[in-house]
Amino acid sequence: MNRVEGLRANSSQFTLERKPFLILGGSIHYFRVPRAYWEDRLLKMKACGLNTLTTYVPWNLHEPERGVFKFEDQLDLEAYLRLAASLGLWVILRPGPYICAEWDLGGLPSWLLRDPQMKLRTTYSGFIDAANSFFDEVIKKVVPHQYSKGGPIIAVQVENEYGSYATDENYMPFIKEALLSRGITELLLTSDNKDGLKLGGVKGGIVRLPQKPKMVMEYWSGWFDLWGGLHHVYTAEEMIPVVTEILKLDMSINLYMFHGGTNFGFMSGAFAVGLPAPEPMVTTHYLSDYDAPLSEAGDYTNKYHLLRNLFSHYHTQPLPELPPVHERRAYQPAVIQQHISLWDSLRFTDKSERPVNMENLPVNNNNGQSYGYTLYETTITSGGALKSQNNVRDRALVFVDKHFVGVLDYTVQELAVPDGKGKRTLGLLVENCGRVNYGKTLDEQRKGLVGDILLNEHTLRDFNIHSLDMKPAFVNRLESAGHWMSMRHQPSFPGFFHSRLYVNGSPQDTFIKLPGWSKGVVFINGKNLGRYWSTGPQQTLYVPGPWLHRGDNQVLSLLQKHMCLPFRKSDYTPSQKTQVISDWFL
Repeated sequence: MNRVEGLRANSSQFTLERKPFLILGGSIHYFRVPRAYWEDRLLKMKACGLNTLTTYVPWNLHEPERGVFKFEDQLDLEAYLRLAASLGLWVILRPGPYICAEWDLGGLPSWLLRDPQMKLRTTYSGFIDAANSFFDEVIKKVVPHQYSKGGPIIAVQVENEYGSYATDENYMPFIKEALLSRGITELLLTSDNKDGLKLGGVKGGIVRLPQKPKMVMEYWSGWFDLWGGLHHVYTAEEMIPVVTEILKLDMSINLYMFHGGTNFGFMSGAFAVGLPAPEPMVTTHYLSDYDAPLSEAGDYTNKYHLLRNLFSHYHTQPLPELPPVHERRAYQPAVIQQHISLWDSLRFTDKSERPVNMENLPVNNNNGQSYGYTLYETTITSGGALKSQNNVRDRALVFVDKHFVGVLDYTVQELAVPDGKGKRTLGLLVENCGRVNYGKTLDEQRKGLVGDILLNEHTLRDFNIHSLDMKPAFVNRLESAGHWMSMRHQPSFPGFFHSRLYVNGSPQDTFIKLPGWSKGVVFINGKNLGRYWSTGPQQTLYVPGPWLHRGDNQVLSLLQKHMCLPFRKSDYTPSQKTQVISDWFL
């Protein structure tokens, strides 16, 4: 098309090429969807009648270490933008640097927290220097994909929900200028709730005035779930009348999420607003089988079909035919073949008089440890009362001479250590369960042991600290370790368990369930599927077919405890409702 004038907000309606334009948007995050399925999900978005894709850009994935940038494979943002353009979808880009997104630390890289004075989302020099470096890399990649240059980007969001944070009046003008000075020329907008509108805007962005267009930037199609909580369901019967009314008022809309995807790896965030302590979010983003119009595995839901019917009335041409749904397959159970004790997987990392938080460990080229587990070991000569002083972030399994004695977390801050003779080794395996992604506590999200631990009111000192970040290099080294034992030997916990999943024929999507196991992490062919916890509400982990291959597939799990429940494979018959189609068993 001949492009003269992009998206504008100069009247009561948006205009594109000076013609009224209603934004029918939906959020699909490229970093939550296997790249092999990007096209499938976007085609299904277009077939639903949406015309605009919105996506965040996660700083913590694109710059995992300071000055080390990644934009390839799963993180190829430009490929995602080109794909959207080829399918006829416009794009609203939300590049951050903070994105919230129910994502660890709201998308901010954890190495920022190595600075003890760090003030995130402010004009503190340590933050803006890092943000400028990130924008130098990411904005130059998206500038050629703007509408004025023939690309799909019709608008760019300035930061995200800053009105709910609002600690520095100079911050939003800085972010705006950071975008403009690097070549962003499309319409600028912000996203805030009602209370944050006055504090989160920028001059030149969309202003909420009577004669300006209105847009619901995040119409939540569901709500996130927390481990140990109830599953939230927002029914289609509740949703459709509200969306209908929004459109009747000539308001644009963005469905958040249209397709939730998955928090693969350790990337799910935590929620703390109004709670006494942070509570971690589940691996499945929005448990989307029930809440997003397009499910985690790309299935159509009742919401999808009702929305498609509604949006069809806002198009002059018939909507595209529905793309086919990918098949799923029930594979034979993945049988555990070998195990290795956690203690046999360790490499010495650091020695410190005092505990060192995860982010300040001298690992990863002095960028610290971002995710996973950290083991702190010291010598004790007696039993007694072990007190965390609320310095465990977030959950510690406590061991004496490798024997499990209890858990310390936000609710349990004192534990009885049994008496014993002579010197013994006290170990605290601390799990980072996910950093808070929203609210006023972002600066407080350091993990591991963040302060002193007491035994009988005496401060523990002289720690050996081991980093278990579960990065690909760690997993590869572990798989080649020589300490693996067959299942004829009684396993110890926590431990790593090696299994084989056999795939005959073309690989299809599946789900893994771990009945009888309490907590852990699962890898398929080296890819981290995410956290598992029997406390629910999530009971399965999604396994994308493109991550499997014909023949044997390697399954590696860190499992913290087996609940010793008597069960058989027949006890766990796959359920069509929950789509649990792959079981583990001993």
